[in-house]
Amino acid sequence: MESNGANEGLNRLTYFSRTKKKHNSRYHLKNFARAYNSWLMPYIRSRIYSKEFRPILCYLYTDLNCNLDCHYCYSRGRKIPGMTTKTAKDAIDWLQNVGCRVLAYMGGEPLIRKDFIIEITRYAVERGFFVYLPTNGILLDAPFIDEIGKAGVSTINLAVDSVNGFDGIPKSFDRIKPQFEYLVQQEKEHDYIAFFNINITKDNSTDVKALTEIAHEYGIATDYHINEPPLIAYDDFEGNDVFQLENENQFREIDAVIDWLVQKNLKGYTMVNSIEHLKLMKDFIRHRLAPWPCRAGELSMVIRLDGSFAPCFELYGTREDWGDIYRGPRFDPVILAERKRECSPRCLSTCNFQVNHYTQSFLYSLQWVAKHAYGRFFGVS
Repeated sequence: MESNGANEGLNRLTYFSRTKKKHNSRYHLKNFARAYNSWLMPYIRSRIYSKEFRPILCYLYTDLNCNLDCHYCYSRGRKIPGMTTKTAKDAIDWLQNVGCRVLAYMGGEPLIRKDFIIEITRYAVERGFFVYLPTNGILLDAPFIDEIGKAGVSTINLAVDSVNGFDGIPKSFDRIKPQFEYLVQQEKEHDYIAFFNINITKDNSTDVKALTEIAHEYGIATDYHINEPPLIAYDDFEGNDVFQLENENQFREIDAVIDWLVQKNLKGYTMVNSIEHLKLMKDFIRHRLAPWPCRAGELSMVIRLDGSFAPCFELYGTREDWGDIYRGPRFDPVILAERKRECSPRCLSTCNFQVNHYTQSFLYSLQWVAKHAYGRFFGVS
């Protein structure tokens, strides 16, 4: 039974469509082929050439600067220059040479430099990359949506944590509603996939449900993250209090949201998260998460603003020399294993967890590809 809070949140949204958009077979086939070539084939090659470093997925940090100030974000307020065009193109060339074909921008807010994002997207797509663009949506506009669509972007991820916004959580649906509706409208024209990226905090359980229903009504997917503190200390970060659950009621509230999401997943709502990942969020918030097989520094990686490497965005600020785009990788397996023993019980990264989940076997990988085109296929969950 759905909570009254979720229904009340939906009742406030009198403007959203009740008719799911329909895609034609060309759209589905194009996204299947795109994911097959950029996700599945590189994964198969990484298993054939298992002694080589062949990441499937790379996160490219284009900027740390942002136009918002979210309390839980530990890259906020970093007024430093973004990645140069030369570094970005050199990074793409290096990734192409090692067999990677999935490029995910990270930040900061990538759309602070729209022309830069369009240029490097076009450059990457011309070289066979699946390009993933995350944004809070505030800087989106119709000309950019069409331009990035023509450039060949594969996925546009809208970060929204609330319906109407509140203190500390400014990423709200009502703030980006016109851009969002145009983005969804143009999916058929440009063949990209749009979805919501929702961060679950101790304050937004009703909003999580409402946003999930909005996404489902519009026919787009959702991706959930449980609010995580930074794994390493940042001197200028003062937001650790937002990660602390203060009483049993808050634990029960998040548990109820997770149970609700699992049920929606089973009913056919399209979600990036596996059911396993959603269920583990309960252990994570209670600090009893068992170590899990993270593949960061193996099948996924980060390229920083200056072209240097890190295993994952949680370890972006570590001081180890992990290599760079000019010298190649320095992901020492012993050091990586030691790091992961320490950090995996304190991390439930959606991105890295799904990389592990969907590379468990060829069938799981094929399911992941099908999910890009059809939402649910072969019992994907």
